[in-house]
Amino acid sequence: MKRPNVKRTMSFACKALLGSLISTSLLAGEITVYSALEEDEINAYLTAAAADMPDLKVNVLRLSTGDLGARLIAEASNPQADVLWGFAVTNILNPQISQLLEPYAAAGIEQLPTEFRDAENNWFAATGYMGAFCVNTARLEARGLPMPTSWQDLTNPVYKGEIVMPDPSSSGTGYLQIAAILQGMGDEAGWQLIKDLDPNMAQYTTSGSRPCRMAQVGEYAIGASLSFVAMQAIEQGYPVEMVIPADWAGFELEASGLIKGSRNAVDAKRFLDWTLSSSAAEVYSEYKAIITLPDVPRSPLAEQAGLPEDLTAVLFPMDFAKSGSEREHILNTWKSTVGR
Repeated sequence: MKRPNVKRTMSFACKALLGSLISTSLLAGEITVYSALEEDEINAYLTAAAADMPDLKVNVLRLSTGDLGARLIAEASNPQADVLWGFAVTNILNPQISQLLEPYAAAGIEQLPTEFRDAENNWFAATGYMGAFCVNTARLEARGLPMPTSWQDLTNPVYKGEIVMPDPSSSGTGYLQIAAILQGMGDEAGWQLIKDLDPNMAQYTTSGSRPCRMAQVGEYAIGASLSFVAMQAIEQGYPVEMVIPADWAGFELEASGLIKGSRNAVDAKRFLDWTLSSSAAEVYSEYKAIITLPDVPRSPLAEQAGLPEDLTAVLFPMDFAKSGSEREHILNTWKSTVGR
């Protein structure tokens, strides 16, 4: 019997292994994604994305809305990201940022109503968030304070030092809250309300979720924050009640798009396609109060927290184009009016 040629067999094996490695390296991809989504939801989304796209490595830089916008503008001449993911539509409409995106009609984009996507396909919004008060009922009771139901209620001097809200200069949540008040009341009455609120504010945070985190552990009685964080706090057993303000309940859409000149455009487009997939939608339902994709189940957290099924009945109809075009003026006025 003829003995096998060991050298030839090893050669074939090495070639097969090399071919496998080359094939794997060709299939493997890596992208850089900039996002303003909350860290816990990013982790959940990436876990689901990895199951669907195991060959794609997604590196995420998470910053607050204001900080991320500043970074995008600073990097305009030399973009470092491939995808912008979950960024406030108000901010994405800033020409300095919108010009950094290039059109891409992600798979499934046609299922989104036209108001949730750009006419030129520069961005689309699969999710959104809404403002809410996160009220620590135990601290409220201990201090004999009434339950607030509106922004106007929060001007009551009895709440002095018991309220925290996000700084609109750095937080998209903070900005939507201020923008809703100004759009709803007009500049004169709106800025007067903001001035009247300021003496009761213990501090302004850089994060939209932080005020609720502080309220849920009893540092303060009221955190003007996000509905989702309030719903989480309730589910986790904190003595928290979520209050949708009866006046000027603002909301924001979270947009995604392809960064112009992406060095990894093929994989970037794969990721954007995934964000509109049924797999992504399934995870959205665990975190989001606002989902623009059709037929997505309602979050169990929303049921537990008593979030209304018809959000149009409680949300102020935001003019995002107006929020975007007036942002610089509003923030400058904020700094001169509040000054801290």
